[in-house]
Amino acid sequence: MLSTERLLLRPWRADDREPFASLNADPRVMEFFPSVLSRFESDALAERIAAHIETHGWGLWAVEVPGATSFAGYVGLAEPGFTAPFTPCVEIGWRLAREHWGRGYAIEGARAALAFGFAALKLKEIVSFTVPANVRSRRVMEGLGMMRDPADDFDHPGLPVEHSLRRHVLYRIHPQREGKVR
Repeated sequence: MLSTERLLLRPWRADDREPFASLNADPRVMEFFPSVLSRFESDALAERIAAHIETHGWGLWAVEVPGATSFAGYVGLAEPGFTAPFTPCVEIGWRLAREHWGRGYAIEGARAALAFGFAALKLKEIVSFTVPANVRSRRVMEGLGMMRDPADDFDHPGLPVEHSLRRHVLYRIHPQREGKVR
């Protein structure tokens, strides 16, 4: 578990599945993904995330806001399941329910995850990626001090060539840049 001033990043519980399914079914939350997720798909994803944390001791932690909500979404670290010029790697990611947007939870949780990745896991680099139009996530990446080189942008191999979300921007951060936020 990781904690910040306002958040608890923790392993997943069975009662997280219902709110996770709701946020995965929200078209605004899933705007920059190929589709919303069915309840079955959402539960399967939650199982994979929880199993990774159980096995490795780290991953995409459930975000709890003590006194406000037991599940706001997730923030944490993952290993992409595809091959690209920058893999293998560890990425940082987040997905929060819409009612928790605009409160700084993504960047606060991501800072804790970055600190864990560099201090506990001794990672030399952490990446993050999204589609160019995902301005909200790009702002979080930039606020974390992550840097983008347009030469690193890539076409996501999990999407068909003609898919509108295929092109992705890649951001990187190294331990010496951690904490150097804009």
